[in-house]
Amino acid sequence: MALTGGEIRLERSHDGQVANLTLDHGRYNIITWETRQVMADRFAEIDSDRDIKLVVIRAEGEHFSSGGDIAGFMEVDPVDLTDLGQNVTAAARSPKPVIAAIDGYCFGVGLELVLSADIRLATPRSRFALPEMKLGMIPGSGGTQRLARLIGLSRAKYHVLTGERITGEQALDWGMVSMLAPDAEALEKETQALVEKLLGFSPMAMRTAKEVLDRGIDAPLYTGIELERKAYAMLRASHDFAEGVAAFREKRSPQFQGR
Repeated sequence: MALTGGEIRLERSHDGQVANLTLDHGRYNIITWETRQVMADRFAEIDSDRDIKLVVIRAEGEHFSSGGDIAGFMEVDPVDLTDLGQNVTAAARSPKPVIAAIDGYCFGVGLELVLSADIRLATPRSRFALPEMKLGMIPGSGGTQRLARLIGLSRAKYHVLTGERITGEQALDWGMVSMLAPDAEALEKETQALVEKLLGFSPMAMRTAKEVLDRGIDAPLYTGIELERKAYAMLRASHDFAEGVAAFREKRSPQFQGR
């Protein structure tokens, strides 16, 4: 059956503090209907594990993902598509920071998946696109909305309406990705360096920063600032903030506990 197939491996590293999710479905990592639900299941497990501080999403093989299982969609009842995107984009709702490491093609739902992550790293050979228009369709897992917020409405309209690919260099210039590594090997090194850096911070502060940024971006400026102010006051009473101040005064590395 076309709707099934594909795996998302979940492996823990750094003494269980990092959850590594790896797409594994052939050369192009096609995302099936089943894969979408697996992503939601993986994040349900991750979000309930207090030991996990952050998440990294990668892909096995030559390309991150060429997109969804196009033929398989004809087997899905249209009413079931009304909740499309709530599973594969679970990263956006996770309280933990999510990094996406991208190399090669990142199309369709593959792009929608990484747009739901918090930080995206890529390579110059990476190519990004929402090609659904070529099928008489539009993106259905948050692609139109997240892309417009990242690169601006005018650019998003052009790329959604034409399905034209965005190069790695353009993605960096427009703020879709945070950095470009020269190749896949360098990408992994940069990803690990970022992981090590984030593990040195307070999980509570990172979780709060993610929520304030995500909630505030769609609110009026005054509301966003008010949310930031109250979150700041809440963190002032945390153990981690007291530890951070003490470590600063004592010129040592802080030992954050996430509380």
